[in-house]
Amino acid sequence: MKSILILFIVTSTFLTAQTMEKQSIHQFKVTDLYGEAFDFSSLKGKKVMVVNTASECGLTPQYEQLQEVYEKYKDSDFTIVGFPANNFGAQEPGSDKEIAAFCTKNYGVSFSMMSKISVKGDDMHELYQFLTQKNKNGLEDSEVKWNFQKYLIDEDGHLAKVIGPQVLPNDAAIIKWIKE
Repeated sequence: MKSILILFIVTSTFLTAQTMEKQSIHQFKVTDLYGEAFDFSSLKGKKVMVVNTASECGLTPQYEQLQEVYEKYKDSDFTIVGFPANNFGAQEPGSDKEIAAFCTKNYGVSFSMMSKISVKGDDMHELYQFLTQKNKNGLEDSEVKWNFQKYLIDEDGHLAKVIGPQVLPNDAAIIKWIKE
């Protein structure tokens, strides 16, 4: 009887592990700031930094470092995808059109910026559910703590690291990861 129980536990653990196979960011399709479809499967083979942004935040100057990192590494199979969100202190109140104008005028942003979404709470976008839930991303549970939290995605579309909002986009650990 004991060996049957052990066999059952081993079999169910194996089946559970198979059904909990981590998902990929490549399964998602979103809309950019200009109303165009954006398919994450187009980023297969690239490392990606996903970052939630805001125009009226103390961390907004990070747009400058994001743009610099993008410019330096965009030809090295790396890209950045920004998601404006109004979840923290109503610091992203603008429309997609206003956000696009702000990013271009103030920071010369040329990396991909998506339509405004929610990154936490009951209306959290499904992409951020993937990024923050271990049962979907296979790495870890996390919570978006503030604007400019960074999620590093490997070439296969899997979550590799979660970087806090206060860490600058050009931090040595992030650059090392990009170059690996």
